[in-house]
Order: sequence, then structure tokens, then C-alpha cells
Amino acid sequence: MALSIWEILAVFAAGVGAGTINTIVGSGTLITFPVLLLTGLPPVTATVSNALGLIPGSISGAIGYRAELKGQRRRIMRLGTVAAIGGLGGAVLLLMLPARAFETIVPVLVALALVLVILQPRLSRTVQARRDRNGTHKDPDGGPLLLTGLLLASVYGGYFTAAQGIIYLSLMGMLLADTLQRLNAVKNVLAAIVNSIAALFFLFVAEFDWTAVLLIAVGSAIGGQIGAKVGRRLPPTVLRGVIVTVGTAAVVQLLLR
Repeated sequence: MALSIWEILAVFAAGVGAGTINTIVGSGTLITFPVLLLTGLPPVTATVSNALGLIPGSISGAIGYRAELKGQRRRIMRLGTVAAIGGLGGAVLLLMLPARAFETIVPVLVALALVLVILQPRLSRTVQARRDRNGTHKDPDGGPLLLTGLLLASVYGGYFTAAQGIIYLSLMGMLLADTLQRLNAVKNVLAAIVNSIAALFFLFVAEFDWTAVLLIAVGSAIGGQIGAKVGRRLPPTVLRGVIVTVGTAAVVQLLLR
């Protein structure tokens, strides 16, 4: 589909914004998806084109957080495998279910994730105190509960991706003993895996718009580097505040759609 110069600029700018916000928090799809719809793309084509275009942004953000990824190879391999399986499942569901199948549940999931992000420091202290009393230790990889949660979150991510990063952060923040910045680095890798797996599937079975894909790809790659530079400098409290602010805006936008 031919785009006007203003539509080209709008899609590119949306890609930059999505790449930036995805690296810091997540929810970048809530920037790009509406813009793609405004250009006249059908919802499923817009979703597929968006997923393909955001891959460079996810990879760019993960590279920007490479210092925080040191020492996490085993964790990433384990969680990444689960994310890949879930992402493929979500991509399949996108082509099988009605376009609005997740609309009711998504705002609830994101809102719950935000509550967990807000309460995470207190809940983590409570859980750790209980473990200390019982003489047990937190599983360094989160255990079955985290794997199950990430699997379901990745299914959703392969289906739509909006705010999946917030869900990842809330789950890992609750179940992993690590800093928010290091968990954010893992979140960027998981998002890159899910986007890539879903996009590879879409390449063979779905329609997409190459112009939109290329514009978002270039924009999100630039945004990924911007997001990494900004996000890595934010103190944990400020980063948590950004997550909650962006997440709240995402919930409002999802409810108003």
C-alpha cells in the first residue's frame, strides 16, 4: 500500500517511540499499532507488520543492556526457551481467533501486572523473610511458577505484544532475586525472542506491508539505543514509576479502544 509522506513520517516516528519505550518499559505497540491502523492497514496485517518491524528495536535494546546481561546466560536460555514456545503459540492464535479475542482480558492482565510492580519491593521482603525463617532459598530461575507465567505472557506477546514487557517485569520482579535493571535487560531479550519467533511464523502464513515493516524496523532500532541510554540511568524507584505511568496509560488506551 502506498503511503503519503506524512504517513511515512508518522510510522517512522512511531517506530522510534516504540523502540524507546519498549526498551525502558514495554507497551511500544500501543504507539505503532494505532498509527498503522490510521494508514489504512487491516488489524491483522497491522499486527503482523508491527511484529516484524519491532524485531530490530528489541535486538537493539538488548544490545544496549549488554552490561546488565552478564552472568545471566543460564537464566536467559531457560526463560528464552519458554518464551519462544509461548510466542509461537500466540502467533498461531492470532490467525485462528477473532481479531478482538483478547480485548476483554488484556486490560485486566496489565492492571494486575502494575499492581505487582508497585507492591513488588514489599512483597519480595515479605517472601524473603518467610524463606529466612524456614531456611529455604529463592530459586535463581524462578521455578515452575515463573516458567508458567512467562509461557502465558509469551503466548499473549506472540498474539499482540502490547504491554508484554510490563507483565514480564512484574513476574520476574516477584520471583527472582535480582535488580530491576538486570531484570529489564532479560525482559528485552525475551521480547526479542518472542517477536522474532512470531515474525518468522508470520513470514510464511500471513500478509504484511513491507513499507510499514521497514519504517518501523529502522525507527525502532534507533529507539532501542535511545531507550537503553535513558533506561540504564534511571534509579530503581524512578524506573518503577515510569513502568507504572506507562502501564496505566496503556490500560486506559486499551479500555478506550
